[in-house]
Amino acid sequence: MFRFWNFPNPLFIGCLLLTFAAGGCMTPGPSYEPSRVELPAVWHSAPGDSSDVDIDKGLARWWERFDDPLLTSLIERAFDANVGLRAAEARIREARAVRRGVASGEGPHVSVDGSYKNVHSPSSASVRAIGSDGYETNQYQAGFDTSWEIDLFGGIRRAVEAADADIDAQVEAVRGVRVSLAAEVASAYVDLRTAQQRLIVAKSALETQKRTLDLTQKRYRAGLVTRLDVVNAEAQVASTESTLPVLEVSFRQAAYALAVLLGKAPGELDAELSHPAAIPCVLNRVPVGVPADLSRRRPDIRKAEAAVHAATARIGVATADLFPKVYLMGNVGYQSTSASTLLDWSSRFWSIGPSISLPVFDSGKIRSNIAVKEAQQEQALLNYRQTVLTALQEVEYALTAATKEASRQDALRKAVEANRRALDLALRLYSGGQTDFLNVLQAEKALYASEDTLYQSFRTVSTQLVALYKALGGGWEAQEL
Repeated sequence: MFRFWNFPNPLFIGCLLLTFAAGGCMTPGPSYEPSRVELPAVWHSAPGDSSDVDIDKGLARWWERFDDPLLTSLIERAFDANVGLRAAEARIREARAVRRGVASGEGPHVSVDGSYKNVHSPSSASVRAIGSDGYETNQYQAGFDTSWEIDLFGGIRRAVEAADADIDAQVEAVRGVRVSLAAEVASAYVDLRTAQQRLIVAKSALETQKRTLDLTQKRYRAGLVTRLDVVNAEAQVASTESTLPVLEVSFRQAAYALAVLLGKAPGELDAELSHPAAIPCVLNRVPVGVPADLSRRRPDIRKAEAAVHAATARIGVATADLFPKVYLMGNVGYQSTSASTLLDWSSRFWSIGPSISLPVFDSGKIRSNIAVKEAQQEQALLNYRQTVLTALQEVEYALTAATKEASRQDALRKAVEANRRALDLALRLYSGGQTDFLNVLQAEKALYASEDTLYQSFRTVSTQLVALYKALGGGWEAQEL
């Protein structure tokens, strides 16, 4: 029976197995424990009946609650084509590849090599005396080299744990991009519809003012009013006309922003966006849940927690450098001075054995590295806490802004109706010569301003509701990674 090597001394094997048993259960550094931040029991700014037991279902596809099919289509197309989202997904693949590389340290590494050398050696002094120039030999070698770091003290296991946490962080980063992307598309869409509605209001006001100008000119030609009334009416028309280009720019900016968010060149969506439509609004109450829901729903909080996990594991990686590193090294192959005899059994060679490295003195480098990792873990933990506090602030602000602006709309609607009646009355009185033109101008300005402000209020409510859905972490469940 052929064998390549003699088995090592039984005493050595026993000591090695004892070392495995002692170190195999050891994991260096602190073990990760989920972070905890005290959260309030309820939202301060939410109505008393705003809690929703099915918050996950209510937030998963929150844009459908606006009841606008085009908005839903735009967001879903953005999920499929947005460039930033594709880049974030590529970072997940990168993190997974890094993890595979780290995990490879747990297994043996084997390489195949071969070599050929032509060696010229000088002869001895006695041979040189009779004229010899030395001699040449050929050396052929082929074989396998292997090395295996035995992870006795858990350094590699901690490195794999950190890499797993890095993958989790990148997954949450992609989810965070989805949340932000849905909100950006919805906000740009609200801006676009708002610009369209404000253009309609401005053009309607312009038509009214032009009719007033025509009436004033007729009264001037009849000698019933002075030239001053005509000039004031012309100024009013010109002032309103000057707002149209600004509103058209706002429409174009929103349309171009939507195109880029969908991975298209600016202008490619103009055909489907040019037809005016109402500003989308939520038709029912937003399911805000309770503050404790944020920790499991917000991707940025989950990402920050994964970063704490990774930083904690890397303390263990650094701590493992204080302990011995044990390697099993070996090579097996053939060596000969002739190619024809290279694979002969007599040309075989082998070597195998352990290699142990123990740091004795490094001027404090290892412990300094441990201190660095501990400080990084502390930073990650503080960042996690700050992320939670910021999330609470964003939800409370969006709740407050949306609720108060919705209340303000009631007063704005009343103002529009009152200004419309005031303008009708002023025109009738002016036509009958019972009031001066200043009252007509003031009524026209007030009506246009109140209508424009009302549509801006619609935009504010819808935008703050979008911000609320984003702050609650809604939308990342719409598509599995």
